[in-house]
Amino acid sequence: MITKVGLKGAEFYAFHGYYPQEQKAGNTFIIDIEVEIKSFDSADDNINDTINYEELYAICKSEMAVTQKLLETVVLNIIEKIKSDYSNVIKGEVRLEKVAPQMGGKIAKAFVEMKF
Repeated sequence: MITKVGLKGAEFYAFHGYYPQEQKAGNTFIIDIEVEIKSFDSADDNINDTINYEELYAICKSEMAVTQKLLETVVLNIIEKIKSDYSNVIKGEVRLEKVAPQMGGKIAKAFVEMKF
């Protein structure tokens, strides 16, 4: 049995960006995160037998609060935290979208996605 736990469309306002004006103005970011766990066979309905998606949200929120130049760095930090905190995670993916990046034209989103 494959068990996946995740979040879609977690929205944050943060100050990530390569250029100083991006870090000063901030922007809206959206995270989609999905992890696959070894198995879920809890006969006693125990949350400790899975990944609590509130904890996934807390990891994302914590990393979004630390300004980085690159979205890749933010995503990598989220992945490293998940891997270090949850031994039952087999694999997963994290997608970070920057809404309407300022690049001189109309762009809905820029994104970085990593799978592990």
